Amino acid sequence: MLGSLNQCSVAPQAPKPINSMNYATFNRSISYNLLRRAFPIRAYCTVHSSKGNNLFSRISPVRRADLIIPVLDQWVVEGRKVTSLELQRIVRDLRSRKRFSQALQVSEWMSVSGLCPFKSGDCAVHLDLIGVVHGWEAAECYFNNLTDEQKNDKTYGALFNCYIRECLVEKSLAHFQKMKKLGYASCTLVYNNLMCLYRSTGQLERVSDVLSAMKENGVTPNNFSYRICINCCGERADFSGMEKLLEEMESQPFISVDWITYSMMANVYIKAEFKEKALAFLKKLEDKLHKDPIGYNHLISHYANLGNKEEMLRLWGVQKIVCKKQINRDYITMLGSLVKLGDLETAEAMLKEWESSNHTYDFRVPNVLLIGYCQNGLVDKAEIMLQDIIKKGKTPIPNSWAIIAAGYLNTHKMEKAFECLKEAIAVRAQNPGWRPKPHLVSTISKWLGDQHDTREQEAFLSSLKTVVTVNKDVHDTLGNTEASGIGEKNEIEEIVKL
Repeated sequence: MLGSLNQCSVAPQAPKPINSMNYATFNRSISYNLLRRAFPIRAYCTVHSSKGNNLFSRISPVRRADLIIPVLDQWVVEGRKVTSLELQRIVRDLRSRKRFSQALQVSEWMSVSGLCPFKSGDCAVHLDLIGVVHGWEAAECYFNNLTDEQKNDKTYGALFNCYIRECLVEKSLAHFQKMKKLGYASCTLVYNNLMCLYRSTGQLERVSDVLSAMKENGVTPNNFSYRICINCCGERADFSGMEKLLEEMESQPFISVDWITYSMMANVYIKAEFKEKALAFLKKLEDKLHKDPIGYNHLISHYANLGNKEEMLRLWGVQKIVCKKQINRDYITMLGSLVKLGDLETAEAMLKEWESSNHTYDFRVPNVLLIGYCQNGLVDKAEIMLQDIIKKGKTPIPNSWAIIAAGYLNTHKMEKAFECLKEAIAVRAQNPGWRPKPHLVSTISKWLGDQHDTREQEAFLSSLKTVVTVNKDVHDTLGNTEASGIGEKNEIEEIVKL
């Protein structure tokens, strides 16, 4: 449970026998208790070139999770103090950045070092992190090894969240019933999580039933409770139900309706092509924005979806005055909106404005215009633009070359597509998580085969092994290459959708 990760003291224990799990799963689930033995020379590992004056400045640059514990040990070797409050803050910060493996290592060190008390909130956070990193079985194993005293509302809630995150309906509902019997299900967040379970498993009609149950059981709904119900009504095209829920929400003295709710309402009506309704909620959205730049991003994206460039530009001007500082995300939103409307000229001017603003160079910004060029058949112009950026001393991310490769593929310039994809693979280090799209890989591989260039084809497939496990279908250049697990998506739609 997202909001239940608060308190439960825990000390390392010998794990109970687990007959229902195979050895591999069991080994994975208890690995967090063996870490201290896994690094016998931790204090001597050269993992921290930074001599930061605070612990987070040491930990933050470390990307490999298995090197977090040596950093913590070295901090102690240097005679520096650690506090529970500081470690909790570091865990919280790492989680917010989705660096769950690193957060788990800090939490584990905190639990076994004996230098700080491992309180009840730390126990529940630890359980949740185990679920994220190792899966629900490992989290369940950890929970089962807690004492009865340690199995409180917080740890029950954390395990409940693990089940819900993985959409385990039967386990979630059975666990919810246990929580009810123990008196642990009187929290708004428990019911909100139950709503999330029904929504993520497609049982939209049951979400409003949970809201009714909350009221019957004296549990007060919050903004999120109403928003998820409104969203589910929208997905079911129940516009009347959606409006009634909003009216009820607006009438509650304990709820302040924010811009997010009006953004959801506007989004539903935009998709349903009820323009007047959408515009009415966009006005309410704007009235609630104050100085929230993310809200302006949403509002600009909505007007892009309505095809209203005039309002987009007006709001961009207002945002620059009200929010004062624009970051890369704001330019990505505005560029994506302009490209969606096909206004490449204004997008070019916007990109020049960004380049002159001395922002940290993020290739995701110019990539938006590269996509726009390719979508409009201006692939050569896209390549020239990228080459110009490279001449200025910038090293592109592989995504930039892949965009152009896909553009050449769509215009049947296979040799150019092949060369650009090779360039993308060559700069993979700039974005290790990058994966080429299966259709791009299979089409180029088949083209090489048709050219009877077996040596080039084998070299190409060999280079791909550094990027993705190439399956038999790609080698054969036939069949379904989706097995590689790399999905297709429309990048501009993702940008303006927010």
